[in-house]
Amino acid sequence: MSAQDTRPLRIVVADDQASVREGLVLMLDLLPDIDVVGSAANGQQALDQVAEHHPDAILLDLHMPVLDGTEVTRRLTAEHPEVAVVVLTTYADDTSVLETLRAGARAYLTKDADRLHIARTLHSAVAGLSVLDPRVQATLLAAASAPTAPPPEPDTAGRPLPDGLTRREAEILTLMARGMTNAEIAATLFLSGNTVKTHINRVFTKTGSRDRVAAIRYARGHGLD
Repeated sequence: MSAQDTRPLRIVVADDQASVREGLVLMLDLLPDIDVVGSAANGQQALDQVAEHHPDAILLDLHMPVLDGTEVTRRLTAEHPEVAVVVLTTYADDTSVLETLRAGARAYLTKDADRLHIARTLHSAVAGLSVLDPRVQATLLAAASAPTAPPPEPDTAGRPLPDGLTRREAEILTLMARGMTNAEIAATLFLSGNTVKTHINRVFTKTGSRDRVAAIRYARGHGLD
């Protein structure tokens, strides 16, 4: 039996919500086979914690400031391929799942997973296995069988987005600027109405917009229409 088989898994927890991050750290540290060696409140901190502690895995939220989870996953896959990336997030839409899996994530869970499920997934990911939450599997199957064309995307390739906007937030902002309602955006992007509202609230905060009109004005001023 190797040392990897006998010692606890060393993990980093990354989530921008302090209550969620601290709760995960406390919850997982109670397990005898998990050792939380670091935590991070944004994407850059996540990269720094991995570089400092060299964990076996990182438990990573997708929507974080500075660098989003997909970009963190992409960089970790390139710079620390030995670290298993396990996504734990609220979002189970097909674009988020596909982008993150393509970036190199080994597992994708939603935040209704309990601690034993999370722990089993971390062990499986470190062992090289892929694990997908049942909701995520259903989302991918639905996306694969959908006959609709891919949704329009903002022309942001090759340049950074302003004010810390993620690709998904920029995409939704573009659709808002094109006159789509929340319901139309949800249908176009295969998202729930609540998920669209959450993204729009993040857009308002990051762009300093008080309402939809101001956000659309911001989008047009930054070439996101």
